[in-house]
Amino acid sequence: MASSAPYTVKWGIMATGWIAETFTQDLLTNPASRDVHDVRHEVVAVSSSSSVQRAEEFIAKVKAPSSTKAYGSYHELVADPNVDIIYVATPHSHHFQNAMLALEANKNVLCEKSLTVTASQTRKLIETARSKNLFFMEAVWTRYHPISIKVRELITSGAIGNVYRTVADLSVGRDGPDGKIDFPDNNRMVNADLAGGALLDLGIYALTWVFQSLYHLQPEEEKEAPKVFAAVNKYHTGADETTSIILQFPKHKSQGIALTSLRVASDPDGKDTSGASIRIQGSKGEIQVVGPAYRPLQYRLITKESDGKAEVVNFTIPKDPERDWGHGMFWEADECARCLRDGQKESKTLPWSESIVIMEVMDETLKQGGVTYPELISTDVYDPQSPLNTGKR
Repeated sequence: MASSAPYTVKWGIMATGWIAETFTQDLLTNPASRDVHDVRHEVVAVSSSSSVQRAEEFIAKVKAPSSTKAYGSYHELVADPNVDIIYVATPHSHHFQNAMLALEANKNVLCEKSLTVTASQTRKLIETARSKNLFFMEAVWTRYHPISIKVRELITSGAIGNVYRTVADLSVGRDGPDGKIDFPDNNRMVNADLAGGALLDLGIYALTWVFQSLYHLQPEEEKEAPKVFAAVNKYHTGADETTSIILQFPKHKSQGIALTSLRVASDPDGKDTSGASIRIQGSKGEIQVVGPAYRPLQYRLITKESDGKAEVVNFTIPKDPERDWGHGMFWEADECARCLRDGQKESKTLPWSESIVIMEVMDETLKQGGVTYPELISTDVYDPQSPLNTGKR
């Protein structure tokens, strides 16, 4: 009996920056190169808020099919009846307005992280997705990597006993002369007008490991939002430059420590091999995850019975031999396709409720640090004609 054809999802890409390019190239890889045969992806439309020409250049650069439509506005993209799901790849300052534009047009949405600037915005997006019966997911690609899946399985199996502490770090060493950071003040990493700062851009990955090891695996009826204790150093632009968060889960006697900085690096040698960026510690041992928190490729399992020898397991990101490409974002796309195929409106690996709690943690952290952002990007009032949706100021 012949197997059924793979379920096909037609994607619309909103924005044309680096992250959109990386994701789209992954969409265009052959799923068989990663041993996936039940779903496949098509890129049918791309939009730039600035010009049709910019979208056309993007399509050519990623070698998308010539039939891919190019749009010079986000409004045209969300109106395309051939698009099943919109990938929102704009800066996180724009996510609320952009994702709402797509949802209001009755499009399913995969939205980059950090999902929004405020928890209130996240709740509004989820309320809209729920009311319109649409699929909506935060694009935390790391959760869908095989290494994350395996680490969660190890924790669930009791390999390290009861997990009591996770320490996770994602930092980049961009300390510059005269007390400055090696980014121009208008760069999205430090620009408050773009919700810049270490936390929303990098810290979300440290929080991802804290949550998927200490929160996600708890029984639903026992889950508790953590208490938040934060220390924040602000840059002269108003963005956070170094942020440390202690998350306390009293019911489970566990704590998470999420670290992020623009001043020091998680990998001081630049080789991603200088030590564990994540340590998940339990009563019987610990799991050390090596490499950048967003895309680690090794874990070490050390238990009380290890006798000084760690079990080391390495992972690779499969490449499509024809395109010589594979970054690791295709796994979250495969999750979206399967959810759409199965009629699921949210991913079990990152449910809406968890995205809300994580955003609430970041809200509280920024509040404790005195970090605020302009009304244009922090409002939870949807405006289809917002400059964030039209590109016009």
